[in-house]
Amino acid sequence: MDTGLLILRLVLGLLMAAHGAQKLFGWFGGPGLAGASGMFESLGFRPGRLFVAAAGTSEIGGGLLMALGLLGPVGPALMLSVMVVAAVSVHAPHGLFAMSNGIEIPLLYGIGAAALALTGPGHYSLDALVGLTSLWSSPVSWAALVAGILGGVLNLALRRRPAAASVAA
Repeated sequence: MDTGLLILRLVLGLLMAAHGAQKLFGWFGGPGLAGASGMFESLGFRPGRLFVAAAGTSEIGGGLLMALGLLGPVGPALMLSVMVVAAVSVHAPHGLFAMSNGIEIPLLYGIGAAALALTGPGHYSLDALVGLTSLWSSPVSWAALVAGILGGVLNLALRRRPAAASVAA
């Protein structure tokens, strides 16, 4: 079980961190802060640079915490928060499957993060190495996940939907 948790943490965590690096730094073919800012503003997240910085930092930080197995449910909660926002603001209008840009990918990331928060990082983690695993009880993990969801909902509440373009007669 510990090896499976390690593999899952590494894959989900490092992919999420790389996704954040695309937004912030333009690494791995990403748009970088300037390019992502315009996209965020078109979705109603203004100022775009601030929202991109928050999302990218959460993705990199949450992903690395998860990959390292450090601070228990904190990394997964950060990832879940960002995935709630992505699912609702970008992917929900397109249905379920990734082929049509639906919510499939953020749903998988979010559910994977939640599952890891609830199972714990396993024996092959920094938390186990330094003796922190006993801190992450089920109620603490649930509280972190609820905080992550509420963070995503708050982010969505701050969104200013773009005004409909006026049609010239």
